[in-house]
Amino acid sequence: MWTFLTRLILRYRFANLVVIALLTIFMGWQGSKVQMSYNMARMLPSTDPAILEYEKFKGQFGEDGSVIFVGIQDPNLFQLDHFNKWYELTNKIRKIQGVQEAVSVARIYQLVRNDSIKRFNFSPVVSAMPKTQAEVDSIKRVVTNLSFYEGLLFNTKSDVSMMMITLDRDVLNTKKRVALVYEIKETMDTYNASFGVDLHYSGLPYIRTITAKKIQNELVLFIFLSILIAFLTLLAFFRSPKIVSFIILVVLISVVMVFGTVQLLGYKITILTGILPPILIVIGVENSIFLMNKYYHEFRIHGNKIKALSRVIRRIGAANVLTNAATATGFAAFVITGNVMLVEFGIVAAINIMLAFFLSLFLIPILFSYLAEPKPKQFQYFEKGNINIILRKITWTVIHRRTVIYFVTIILIFIGIFGISRLETTGNMVDDISHKETLYKDLMFFEKHFHGVMPFEISIDTKKPKGILRTSTLNKLSQLQDTLALYKEFSKPLSIVEVVKFSKQAFFRGDPSYYSLPNSQEKNFILGYVPQLKSEKKTIMNAFVDTSLQITRVSVQMANISTKKIDSIQTDLKPKIEKLFPHEEFDVLITGSSLIFLKGTNFLVHNLLESLLFAIVLIALLMAGIFSSIKMIVISLIPNIFPQLLTAAMMGFTGIPIKPSTIIIFSIALGISVDNTIQFLSRYRQQLIVNKMNIHRSVLAALHETGFSMIYSSIVLFFGFAIFILSSFGGTEALGYLVSFTLLVALIANLFLLPSLLLSLDRRITTKAFTSEPLLEILDEESDLELDDLEIEKLITEK
Repeated sequence: MWTFLTRLILRYRFANLVVIALLTIFMGWQGSKVQMSYNMARMLPSTDPAILEYEKFKGQFGEDGSVIFVGIQDPNLFQLDHFNKWYELTNKIRKIQGVQEAVSVARIYQLVRNDSIKRFNFSPVVSAMPKTQAEVDSIKRVVTNLSFYEGLLFNTKSDVSMMMITLDRDVLNTKKRVALVYEIKETMDTYNASFGVDLHYSGLPYIRTITAKKIQNELVLFIFLSILIAFLTLLAFFRSPKIVSFIILVVLISVVMVFGTVQLLGYKITILTGILPPILIVIGVENSIFLMNKYYHEFRIHGNKIKALSRVIRRIGAANVLTNAATATGFAAFVITGNVMLVEFGIVAAINIMLAFFLSLFLIPILFSYLAEPKPKQFQYFEKGNINIILRKITWTVIHRRTVIYFVTIILIFIGIFGISRLETTGNMVDDISHKETLYKDLMFFEKHFHGVMPFEISIDTKKPKGILRTSTLNKLSQLQDTLALYKEFSKPLSIVEVVKFSKQAFFRGDPSYYSLPNSQEKNFILGYVPQLKSEKKTIMNAFVDTSLQITRVSVQMANISTKKIDSIQTDLKPKIEKLFPHEEFDVLITGSSLIFLKGTNFLVHNLLESLLFAIVLIALLMAGIFSSIKMIVISLIPNIFPQLLTAAMMGFTGIPIKPSTIIIFSIALGISVDNTIQFLSRYRQQLIVNKMNIHRSVLAALHETGFSMIYSSIVLFFGFAIFILSSFGGTEALGYLVSFTLLVALIANLFLLPSLLLSLDRRITTKAFTSEPLLEILDEESDLELDDLEIEKLITEK
């Protein structure tokens, strides 16, 4: 196979270049059409009972996450100029296409008793823009007497008020939402321009939109930084801008392929697929480093360029296809999680990792076959330079200080086990937002004054038509609200109870002292004034009950607390709710975006752990195909599991919890770090054949030959992943320093621990099975391709 591939690549160089160019143009055209995702990441499968219940709830009462909250803390809000500006903005926002409604103290409704028709009129408090301060003062008295809105729309104790903007659900999950959200923000910011009062924005639609925009901006930034880092590190290694430029060209084509693949598969750019282009750049550079080092190593030995390139394809290509398969396996393991976003991430990553490999395998030999022969200064680092000095010191340590290596390893393992015992599993709904970001600070503003904006819903089915209006049911609902009010993490509860209290206050001509539940006698009079429910018409009643008055909801907004705290609250609440609403009489459902996030996090963490184990098993099977020795498979996994242990320990010591955004790191790092092990053991087996089973000489030769590439590629990978530390998303930031740390430890383990184990265990693990013909062939030094078969040597020589 590799003989055929070598001929295909070098004999048909120009045809290959044309095909790759056409494919790049096509994928670039496809990639230009790719779109950002504005949907909330769904962690649970669509068939999960919790999702089905949540969808049923939304079908009855509408979307629970379609409101943007705009808050201000302005003691002068009820001054004429300030109030009129707020009134003007409220009405201006309502007219924006895509906005269903806007409610604020300048557009607030009250129930007015109309005895002539024995109905409540749902009337605006402000019917026209006030012209005098006296009118504003009158409005303020009416508004502050409407207890229904206290703690929901304004907080009189802190002079905080907010505008609640409900968006059209048909716009929410499309790219139109970006322009809509920014138009709303641009319009609202004129209040700040007029009076110097800061505005605070929150709510799921706003958070998702700003997050998507940040993903887009960071995608461009990280691609630029990864290319810059790759260019500078490669320039330091190879000392030739021309050579480095060709390598960068290869990895840029890989980036184009990523966007094209996303579009062809019908996916969109998410927070995960958004980090793939820079990851593919560093992985592509890693492939190129192994190919280039082998090229220079071969050319330094015999001085024949084409012979060197053919050996690059056959020997490093054969090893690299396996290392890239291992890396792809680490990503592909996400497919079994059942999470749509992770499945898409795994599929796109696995496909493009293999695409990047074949691009480098074809383009590096072809491009360098057209270039002049390497100059001595380009490969003198094999004999001189810092890396050579480092490798000599590593070799001395492996030979003379193996006991120290084992002692340090054992100590670190015990420290690692202790660190893992400190790990916790948790997460927040907007956990990925940096605490330095305005988005997070605004969220804290709403938590301080309104106890949060994250939806938490309780649905209650009385199992009887009009069961909601029974006095006993209303009293139970009132008791439930009092129970919910005891939790500092919840905002003021809102349900049909508040509507009935509001109605009683209206029945008694707006007197705030009557804001309470009516007794049985009062209820009959008061409810007689409530309009009949009509499902096609939006009223204050059908926001809380269904048309049969059988099912109702109790809504609260919750702080951005951890999943552990949400679970604790839910566990504490359940028996209290069951006591109020026994199963025999009521069906109670706790749902909302917050609860779906809790269940999704627990589901995803469990599945990601399974995917990590799945990745380990797949990589072990891949190793079995390469090395045909169970003992060697175990040895090969040790320097790759060891870094995972230390990374988990570091998370435990630094308080970084296990959550979806951090647990994916382990599969990614495992798939990448195992590359060095495969490269080293592959060269070790080849050296065993060359050195007639002399283990000591073979280990040292393999260490020296692969050491350069291992160190170079690890430096690129380390800094390539380190750029993610600059991200404003906590998960991406954690990916940066945790993967970089894991890869650094893996490099040290492969340079010190792996050779030490091979030398210490000697012939106990280096069995005939290890040196026998593997299932997956990696060519040895004895086989070679006749140069005449390539039919390009004469052409190149003449040039």
